[in-house]
Amino acid sequence: MGKTAVFVLATLHQLEPKEGEIGVVVLCHTRELAFQIHHEYERFSKYLKDIKSSVFFGGVPVAENKAVLKDNCPHIVIGTPGRMLQLSVKDKVMDLSHVKHFILDECDKMLDKLDMRKDVQTIFLQTPHEKQVMMFSATLSKEIRPVCKKFCQHAMEIYVDDEAKLTLHGLQQYYLELEENAKNRKLNDLLDVLEFNQVIIFVSKVNRATELNKLLVECNFPSICCTSKMKQEERLAKLEQFKNFDARILVTTDLMGRGIDIERVNVVINYDFADSSDSYLHRVNRAGRFGQKVLQSLSCHPHKMKRF
Repeated sequence: MGKTAVFVLATLHQLEPKEGEIGVVVLCHTRELAFQIHHEYERFSKYLKDIKSSVFFGGVPVAENKAVLKDNCPHIVIGTPGRMLQLSVKDKVMDLSHVKHFILDECDKMLDKLDMRKDVQTIFLQTPHEKQVMMFSATLSKEIRPVCKKFCQHAMEIYVDDEAKLTLHGLQQYYLELEENAKNRKLNDLLDVLEFNQVIIFVSKVNRATELNKLLVECNFPSICCTSKMKQEERLAKLEQFKNFDARILVTTDLMGRGIDIERVNVVINYDFADSSDSYLHRVNRAGRFGQKVLQSLSCHPHKMKRF
C-alpha cells in the first residue's frame, strides 16, 4: 500500500538535476508496471519543472529510446531489465555513471529468475559504487533476502509482520468448491449478483484468458482482456481503458498480478487459483488499495487452498 509513492517522493526530494545526467534508475519486471511508475513520477513532479523522467521497455522501437536519450536526456529512467540492458551496455547510449539512486520494484520477482537477475546485476555494475539502493516487495521470502543484500551496503531492513503471515485487513475472502466444467456458469452467476465497481479475473494461461473474455462478451458483460501475447501498444491501451473506467471487467493472467494500481477495483476473482501463496497475495491486493473495504471472491478446487 503506497510503496511506489515512497520511492518516487524520496528520490524526487533528494534529486539534484543536472543537464544530461541520469540520477535515478528504477527497474521493474513488466512493461505495464514501468509505464505506471513513470506516470507516478510525472504526477508527483508536476511542479518540478527542471526534472525529466522517461520510461524504456520492449515493444517500442529502440530508435525512439535512443532519440530521447540523445535529444532530451532524462534525470530519471524507469524500465524493464531487457531494454535497459540493451541501451546501457550493448548500445552504450545510456550513461549510468552519475546514478545516485538505484531502485528495484517487486524485487523478489526480479531476482528470483536467474536470467532477469543476471540482467539486473549487469545494469547495476554500470552505476557508481556509492549510491542509495532501494528494494520493495509485499512478499520477500527468506531465501531471496541474502540475494537482495548483495546489492546493498549496510542495508536497513524494514519488514511488516516479519515472522507472521501477512494478513489482508478489511478483505473478505471466499472460495468455492467447483469442478472445471462448472466454473463458467458460476462466474456468470457471480457477476450477475455482485455489486461491483470493477472486477479483475485472473486465469492461468493466455489462451484461457482470451477464451473466457470472448465468452463474457458474448454474454453481454463489459469485459476486456489483456495478455502478454498482445502488442505492447494494445496492452497499454487496454490498461488505460480499464483505468479510465471504460470497461468494468478485466480478464488477465499474472501479467497484472503485481503492482498495477486501479483504484476502482473492489472484486478480484481467481478463476484459476494462483500457483503460490505469494502470487495469491499479490493478485487479491489489486483490490483494497489504500485500505478500501472490498470483497474477494475466489473460485478454485479446495485441495489447492492449503495456504489460504
